[in-house]
Amino acid sequence: MTLFKYRQFSHDIIIWAVRWYCKYGISYRELEEMLSERGINVDHSTIYRWVQRYAPEIEKRLRWYWKPNAGLSWKVDETYIKVKGKWVYLYRAVDKQGHTVDFYLSSRRNAKAAKRFLGKALKGLKCWECPSAINTDKAASYGVAITELKKEGKCSEALEHRQIKYLNNAVEADHGKLKRLINPVRGFKSMKTAYATIKGFEVMHMFKKGQFNIWLSGQGIAGKIRLITNALVNY
Repeated sequence: MTLFKYRQFSHDIIIWAVRWYCKYGISYRELEEMLSERGINVDHSTIYRWVQRYAPEIEKRLRWYWKPNAGLSWKVDETYIKVKGKWVYLYRAVDKQGHTVDFYLSSRRNAKAAKRFLGKALKGLKCWECPSAINTDKAASYGVAITELKKEGKCSEALEHRQIKYLNNAVEADHGKLKRLINPVRGFKSMKTAYATIKGFEVMHMFKKGQFNIWLSGQGIAGKIRLITNALVNY
């Protein structure tokens, strides 16, 4: 229980608040009002600190449960979000079934950022778990990144790189669903806070897509809360 040591509120309340914020695309003040109606008086700035502390922890500890499906092609693309008044790039990948593979926030859109993202997504995967193909748009940075990863032995030489725009419709549509959660934020103050919050958004989006269903055993919302709680409290 060390993660919640010295907190004024119990871990159940904190987990509920973080989950609601990351799942429903509401503001901190709206969530403060919702909790107040349930007899929990907590300031919106406190909820913000909870999200910054525990959303990345939830993503980190649930990562084992959502490893990508073996051998399926990946669809890779980047979308834009605003941080401190400037546009930055959120790299994302989904597999053929629409399940989230990984994501990465970068201040730049170039071959170096693409390589970091793909290297992060491929890290730790067995040969049989790696994708058979990666679909991207026409951006030259992806081709450079994949070529360098092959030279470094971080992905198979047989990996096919396909630059066919319509094949990426699935990931572009998935961007839109995630943006519905991000838009109420109306911009982040720093890359650190943006990435921490987005980790929570991505995990809750994965729950909605059914990526954790195998671990929930049809338990619905109770099962989701139990899985998150066990990951944080009984780790």
